[in-house]
Amino acid sequence: MRSRSRSRSQSGEKQQQQRKQKKKNRGRGEKSSAKEEEEDEEQEEERESSVETQKEKKKTTTTKKMRGKQQQSAVDEKYAQWKSLVPVLYDWLANHNLVWPSLSCRVPNTLVIANCEIVKPRVAAAEHISQFNEEARSPFVKKYKTIIHPGEVNRIRELPQNNHIVATHTDSPDVLVWDVETQPNRHAVLGATPSRPDLILTGHQENAEFALAMCPKEPYVLSGGKDRSVVLWSIQDHITSAASDTSGNKPQGLGVTIVKQNGESPTVGPRGIFHGHEDTVEDVQFCPKSSQEFCSVGDDSCLILWDARSGSNPVIKVEKAHNADLHCVDWNPFDENYIITGSADSSVRMFDRRSLTSGGVGSPIHKFEGHKAAVLCVQWSPDNPTVFGSAAEDALLNIWDYEKV
Repeated sequence: MRSRSRSRSQSGEKQQQQRKQKKKNRGRGEKSSAKEEEEDEEQEEERESSVETQKEKKKTTTTKKMRGKQQQSAVDEKYAQWKSLVPVLYDWLANHNLVWPSLSCRVPNTLVIANCEIVKPRVAAAEHISQFNEEARSPFVKKYKTIIHPGEVNRIRELPQNNHIVATHTDSPDVLVWDVETQPNRHAVLGATPSRPDLILTGHQENAEFALAMCPKEPYVLSGGKDRSVVLWSIQDHITSAASDTSGNKPQGLGVTIVKQNGESPTVGPRGIFHGHEDTVEDVQFCPKSSQEFCSVGDDSCLILWDARSGSNPVIKVEKAHNADLHCVDWNPFDENYIITGSADSSVRMFDRRSLTSGGVGSPIHKFEGHKAAVLCVQWSPDNPTVFGSAAEDALLNIWDYEKV
């Protein structure tokens, strides 16, 4: 009896253990299935999120395309309006279609020297203006010479004392100087060897691509670059040293004709390197009445005034001259107190240097807000002291008169 009851109790214990184990397994199974369900739900949410993200991206892309088309349509409409008004807007107009886009009147890898026969006002052929076609080539613009430039021509400036001498910026630290009168005429064919510049100005540590100016008073060249510096040269330094090397005597006066040398292009080092910007220098300009004073603007939103006689530090530094990068600057040729700047904030601002201080405080005396995109170029009129022009990425060239603001 005892053995039977013991065996029964043992079998009962076994059954109980089996039932407990089944419950545990069932619990584990339920937990496992619950975990799998959670993972499936997470994966489903991720898939839905991914689909939503893709839809959002497509929607954003579509919106951008539509906005781009609308902007292009607005530009085309304004251009069509301007084109229809050409016959009544201008006394004279000459347009010359180029193979490549042109910055600073340039063609990629090529310097094209052309003569333009400007007709007296009011005597231009009415048919020539009324039949304006942007694809046409003007009979008044005649190509004189082609120079094969070593790299794209980003900026070109002419020396006021001798308009045959020009300086160019390309994608390098050097400034290239050319005597276009003596340079041989070349044919721009694929693979042609670049022309040799008459002079190379060295001093930048990184590429200097756009900021370039020539002094109206002396044969000086000014440049700014990605190394955040402004560099000043005198072409006269090369003329003096070259003439001294050949004759032993320094030339008299400021004859601005580059002395030719055989072999490699001669180089000239800077007269001064000026530090004050904290980002790329985008544009530079000489004071119209001084070869020692100049200004610069850059991607640090600063306008800086310099005086080479005072050393390499800024004389006046205007912090936050604009609300974004500054792209361009020009100095009034009639009144040396007025400076205009253009910026990525779509505005043009006018400063009076008499109201600027070295502490970085300086408010513009005028703000001109007529553009809807970054302003890339500003320039004072050579004939009227209160008039200037501005060009921007909105495809507009605006003419301003600050006396009428």
